Amino acid sequence: MRDGSNDGSNDGSNDPDQHGSPPDIFPFSAVVGSDDLALALVLTAVSPEVGGVLVRGEKGTAKSTMVRGLAAVLPRQSVVAGCRFGCAPGDGAGCPDGPHDAGAEASTRAARLVELPIGATEDRVIGSLDLERALGRGETAYQPGLLAAANRGILYVDEVNLLHDHLVDLLLDAAAMGRNTVERDGVSVSHAARIVLVGTMNPEEGELRPQLLDRFGLTVEVAAPREPALRAEVVRRRLAFDVEPAAFVARFEKDQEALRGRIADARARVRTVTLTDAMLTRIATVCAAFEVDGLRADIVTARAAVAHAAWSGRTTVGVADVRAAARLALPHRRRRNPFDSPGLDEDLLDRLLGDDEPDPEPDPEPDPGRGDGDRDGDEPGTPDDDPAQPGTPSEPESAASREPGHETEREAEPQRAENHPGDGDCGEPDRTSTSAGSVAGSGVSTSDEPYRAKLLRAKGIGQGDPGRRSAAHTSTGRRVGSTNARTGPVHVPATIRAAAARGAGTGRLRVAPSDLRRSVLQGRESNLVLLCVDASGSMAARKRMEAVKSAVLSLLLDAYQRRDKVGLVTFRGAGAELTLPPTGSVDIAARRLRELPHGGRTPLAEGLETAYDTLRVERLRDPHRRPLLVVVTDGRATSGTDALGRAARAAGRLRQEGVESVVLDCEAGRFRMGLAALLAEQLGAEHLPVGELAASAIVGAARSAHATRAIGASRAIRERAA
Repeated sequence: MRDGSNDGSNDGSNDPDQHGSPPDIFPFSAVVGSDDLALALVLTAVSPEVGGVLVRGEKGTAKSTMVRGLAAVLPRQSVVAGCRFGCAPGDGAGCPDGPHDAGAEASTRAARLVELPIGATEDRVIGSLDLERALGRGETAYQPGLLAAANRGILYVDEVNLLHDHLVDLLLDAAAMGRNTVERDGVSVSHAARIVLVGTMNPEEGELRPQLLDRFGLTVEVAAPREPALRAEVVRRRLAFDVEPAAFVARFEKDQEALRGRIADARARVRTVTLTDAMLTRIATVCAAFEVDGLRADIVTARAAVAHAAWSGRTTVGVADVRAAARLALPHRRRRNPFDSPGLDEDLLDRLLGDDEPDPEPDPEPDPGRGDGDRDGDEPGTPDDDPAQPGTPSEPESAASREPGHETEREAEPQRAENHPGDGDCGEPDRTSTSAGSVAGSGVSTSDEPYRAKLLRAKGIGQGDPGRRSAAHTSTGRRVGSTNARTGPVHVPATIRAAAARGAGTGRLRVAPSDLRRSVLQGRESNLVLLCVDASGSMAARKRMEAVKSAVLSLLLDAYQRRDKVGLVTFRGAGAELTLPPTGSVDIAARRLRELPHGGRTPLAEGLETAYDTLRVERLRDPHRRPLLVVVTDGRATSGTDALGRAARAAGRLRQEGVESVVLDCEAGRFRMGLAALLAEQLGAEHLPVGELAASAIVGAARSAHATRAIGASRAIRERAA
């Protein structure tokens, strides 16, 4: 259930009164079935030092609804009147609009929810030079960005995995340090940026880099509930809200107010919570046992455990607090590569923590988080599903944690049968055996583990989204020229030259808006890498499928690191199939590849035609993203009449469309037909034997050539000396 009625920032202007919830936002306490997400959001609201929350989950699981609803239950804030950065009275040290003393005129407002659009530019996020004042009055002034607007509030990034990496880095640095420092365009400013950073993402649309995953304090995997009664209750509440939003919000206002008070109380208590050396040692033991990299996991787990203790009404951290914190802080830090699924072995966690020490009792005070509310019309038992009481030790596990074996997917993979009926002798060698060596003539191990692949690039200069593959004009990179476009970073020298040319002979330099020039930057773009893989019997008969899968997995890993979109076309038997439509999620492509059946005849023409149709559709969807077609085959075509002729005509169509292509030649053996090289010529593509795809093979060849030359030179010197 997704609340689409509030797409802008919530700064409290739509509050019906001083304490009520906005009538157009679904109440936080009315969402059912998302207890882990509610707990994570509450903990980072209690202690922003935790470092924010990353919410991963399928579409339609109330991710955005809960984030937008969180702002309505945060305590109201006292702010200095006229301060652009939302400072509290007496807390304006280092504020560009300060200093603010304790007696400064103040007002109250609701906690802000600022949404960061995917297409936001760097200067809009961190702030930049105020061009109107600079050009109109000759003043160097700072124009605050979204980080300033979100100070002491929530900065929400929907589809954070689609945000440019350098923007994500800026956001995470500001969230970790609590300040935003701007050094650009002649502006040198530092201001407070104490934000609760929340990002949501659908893993099907692409993953965050492991380095960025680690920077989020907590992560939650959400999924739609499978219980019919719970699903019905979700729909019932959503329909009731759509019919009468104000009445629905009023119905849960008592719970909202209780939750608001409990968060305020936990914020006041969190500084007094004691983390004993024994609990700190347990945290370190857990983090070491799960083999997480660095010490950020230990720090975040400790902060989250303290926040959980404060939220639970305790003044000392106990085992339950450490367990709750570890379940949210560690799963995403255990990933070793993009094909690993995040997860946590909770049995191991329980063994590490043990139950030999009772948890501290909560302070003797009423629990403000268990308001009765107006439950008229609710189904029996729904209060147990109400996330107004998240964070208790009996809280259900997250969807990701309930999946058996998710943390050992790669270990279990070798035991999965790969042979399929009808393949005959085309089966693959045992994955667990390393005695198969390498495919004859390929130089690549038959293991399907990825390796570092050679960089394949599209030719020319593109205009796609920033990435790490082909050369392009992008929003980041080195400056190569200027333009009079309306967007982009200012090219100061070109602007001055334009103003000087316009005012030549006057003896004065006056810059007008028409003189403004923008920088043309050249960097790297991401591409659409479409893999067209031959899965026919000719590939498997010579036990080459392991080398093919290893090569394609290596290309997928390379595409992930370079921020590309990937697609997968496979052909076997009598036809071809778009196994994976172009997506940013390479782990899904890897799963499809590992389960790829093989055998039968080779419909090469059908595979190329399917690739052509896929690229044509994608060009309409995203005309600026250049494609790179990688055909993985031995070049044979054995399906249908005139198979080679039809394949040649399909290759000619791709060449006429200007599609950049690479043929990865998988032919092996002593006697070779050279059909893949012929196909590369028909495509106008680069021909690359599969053994040369690995970067190590290229390095090895270079070293071998260098060693040969060195030996020859040494021999010549000895001969001359003799």
